[in-house]
Amino acid sequence: MNKRERHQTIKQIIRLEKIATQEALKRRLSEEGIVVTQATLSRDLREIGLMKHRQEKGQAFYSLSQQSSRYFKPIVKKYILSVSRAAFMLVIHTDLGEADVLANFIDSKNDANILGTLAGADTLLIICKNEEIAKLYEQDLF
Repeated sequence: MNKRERHQTIKQIIRLEKIATQEALKRRLSEEGIVVTQATLSRDLREIGLMKHRQEKGQAFYSLSQQSSRYFKPIVKKYILSVSRAAFMLVIHTDLGEADVLANFIDSKNDANILGTLAGADTLLIICKNEEIAKLYEQDLF
């Protein structure tokens, strides 16, 4: 697994779970089959831009900064007219001829959480790994 894929996995874990310590994150990565040293994990967290936040009860947990939590860049969002979600799938409507451009961009990211895309002239279907992932990406689009 390369650094980019490891960063993507770390981000996904942080988005879906409340992780309080580097040791807990290291254990979670191990469950995903990713073994890292403490030094590598510390460097990854700095590069990704993770921040610690406190819940109302005082417990701290990692979260992504606003900038790094975005999957879809603003330039990509300009193509999108509407988004609908059906379980683990997103249906995106674009102007005529732009759905395939958006599909190519998404496919080029090699995101393990996206199983595939299917584009027509003005409609794009994104098949996500699960419903939670689809919900995260849908929220990022609006």
